[in-house]
Amino acid sequence: MVDILTSSLPQSLNNFRQIADNLPIIRLSSIVKSNDAASAEVLILGSGAAGLSAALRLAQAGRKVCVVSKGTLAGGSTLWAQGGISAVLHEDDSVEAHVRDTLIAGAGLCDEAAVNFTVERGPGCIEWLIEQGVVFTQAEGEDRGQRLHLTREGGHSHRRIVHAADATGRAVETTLAALAQSHPNILVREQGVAIDLIVDKAAKRVLGAYLLDRRSGRIETVRAKAVILATGGANQVYLYSTNQFGASGDGIAMAWRAGCRVANMEFMQFHPTTLYHRDSRSFLISEALRGEGALLKLPNADGSAGERFMPRFDERGELAPRDIVARAIDHEMKRLGIKHVLLDISHKPAEFIREHFPSIYQHCLSLGLDITREPIPVVPSAHFTCGGVVTDLRARTDVIGLYAAGEVACTGLHGANRLASNSLLECLVFADAAAEDLIRELPNLPEPPALKPWDESRVSSSDEDVVVSHNWLELRTFMWDYVGIVRTSKRLLRAQHRVDLLRREIVEFYRHYRVTHHLIELRNLVTVAELIVRSALERRESRGLHFTSDFPQTDAVAKPTILVP
Repeated sequence: MVDILTSSLPQSLNNFRQIADNLPIIRLSSIVKSNDAASAEVLILGSGAAGLSAALRLAQAGRKVCVVSKGTLAGGSTLWAQGGISAVLHEDDSVEAHVRDTLIAGAGLCDEAAVNFTVERGPGCIEWLIEQGVVFTQAEGEDRGQRLHLTREGGHSHRRIVHAADATGRAVETTLAALAQSHPNILVREQGVAIDLIVDKAAKRVLGAYLLDRRSGRIETVRAKAVILATGGANQVYLYSTNQFGASGDGIAMAWRAGCRVANMEFMQFHPTTLYHRDSRSFLISEALRGEGALLKLPNADGSAGERFMPRFDERGELAPRDIVARAIDHEMKRLGIKHVLLDISHKPAEFIREHFPSIYQHCLSLGLDITREPIPVVPSAHFTCGGVVTDLRARTDVIGLYAAGEVACTGLHGANRLASNSLLECLVFADAAAEDLIRELPNLPEPPALKPWDESRVSSSDEDVVVSHNWLELRTFMWDYVGIVRTSKRLLRAQHRVDLLRREIVEFYRHYRVTHHLIELRNLVTVAELIVRSALERRESRGLHFTSDFPQTDAVAKPTILVP
């Protein structure tokens, strides 16, 4: 275990370190099939596209893997991904074009080597998914059954989005989860929350992790030769998010405490179009609607669709990159004092809408909204963490044996703004890279030593859950107000002050009471919030997703924001 944060509360942190270093093992039968309860060859934290594809690739190569999911195995953020996966699969498209589109969207901050690495491996990853049994939508007409249907999204110069109707994430996640559940080399641990990584600080090597079983409340120490962080992003640090349960920045916070660098945390992508409805707060309206001709409009007084506004902000209109579209919507909402704008695809044939967007159509219809006849009220919401744990092209972090893949990582692919549908692509490519490296390196990694168990003798139960829920709401609210789509130095400093006060309270609470999964997530969220605010204060320009009124210019030279523990 390592420091909670780097530079403040030194005495409190020393006390916490002493407690953590003496951390009692209570064995849980749910983690094991046999007597190897407290160990795993490779421990994978997270069960989205990155975690499951890495697990399957390792298992198919004969390695023993334990996959830990905070909820059900197929319950991660991947399940809710609608749009698709970008890959060069048509003769009219090219790797060079996909790379160029990604670099443009990334606003000068992408690592070109990482972009090339990812894009080049895209077609192979799609082929692997098809081999695993994922069924994608086929092309229409003469090409049906011969090639995949490709759609187009904002920022892409070609149609290159492979999809399964408008529920691509569900198709990928359920297929991979079923395979993992039945594979003899994969041990599945559901309802498990990672509290912290266990690191040999002298050797800077990962040894395992502490896991909380949400059902029993018990904590186990699990040893591992290697750990893959596939825990997703930190979007629930904001009040409004497209993500479901669990996007609390766990992997980023744990890696930071373990001694890993993080980068570009100021670049939080806000998806422009989330359904605005009192009974559905986090339902994403896929960018694929705009790719197929949906238009953003201002609402008239009677609620009908009025003036189209995106051409006033960008010549690409609705197909501009997400940061531009989100800022345009935010600008119009603030200018007019309205609660939402409208996304209108009702001019397209009703059968076309129902065939291409069945999930969105049915969900909206269940709320009394027929999108074939009326526009969809939408608002921006926090959607994707472009920054994260620094990795190389093998998904390695700064700690030996610790890998990161997917949204938790900062590979250099996204730069200052993620290009649509590059997220699942990144999950697949870097999960493959991690698995490939581990298959080669596992024989050279030593077995971890016996580890000190978690010590609960110094802590007591608490009936102050209301404190956790209050702090959770306070954190997410001021992050939305002060560190949102448009920022100022004054707001960021206010947020920094509030984060510091909350962190002190949470550290104290964490030290004295038994942990719950809500407390673990809150602790991680406040860590991530500080990293976001620190990074935003360091960037004295506006670039991509980070726009500050105090420094509206974009510097000639783009530099990543790297924080070192």
